[in-house]
Amino acid sequence: MSSTALSSVYAVCSDAAGVAGNIFAFVLFLSPIPTFRRIIRNESTEQFSGMPYICALLNCLICLWYGMPLVKPGVILVATVNSTGAVFQLIYICIFIRYAAKPMKLKMLGFLISVFAIFALIVFVSLRFLDSPSRQLFVGYLSVASLVSMFASPLLVINLVIKMKSVEYMPFSLSLATFLMSLAFYVYGMFKHDAFICVPNGIGTVLGTVQLALYAYYNSASREELRHPLINP
Repeated sequence: MSSTALSSVYAVCSDAAGVAGNIFAFVLFLSPIPTFRRIIRNESTEQFSGMPYICALLNCLICLWYGMPLVKPGVILVATVNSTGAVFQLIYICIFIRYAAKPMKLKMLGFLISVFAIFALIVFVSLRFLDSPSRQLFVGYLSVASLVSMFASPLLVINLVIKMKSVEYMPFSLSLATFLMSLAFYVYGMFKHDAFICVPNGIGTVLGTVQLALYAYYNSASREELRHPLINP
């Protein structure tokens, strides 16, 4: 096979991984819908945390900026998926604020304002003070940090899951979509030889596996508890 053919196959595989990442990410963006239907129906945020959506919004904005040609040419699929993700996260946050108790409402508003202020500062600094290579490194490292925080944020509910011995507040769809998206973008980063994409999504794949394992353990334990009353007189 000629080098041209190999390059074509390589490019197709790279794009396929990126498109798969976009699809799984879109599923991830949709996965909180059942949670927010419940919030709207009950007119309360209950024990749900709004922080995963704050972290996700900041992550989407930073990764959107990283995927732009001004920062990193050739990874436009990173920009497309994160622009969509930012819109979804903003909608979720607005709904959360609408139905949160007043102290939480004020806290979430403060976090939201902080997210936009941080993003504006990042854009200003990267354009005003950094040349192209330095800009790529600066935004790249920030994207790694934000991605790791986004993948780790669902683990904040693990303490609640263990305490309640229930996966009610750790939706399976969210954990599964995180795992699949992380795996797809890890492969995409490998094809692009981009450590800023590959490394955090590798971490995300591991964290997603941990979440799925916890879900399987506590979900089976809950089913076992429900079965006992039927067996024991």
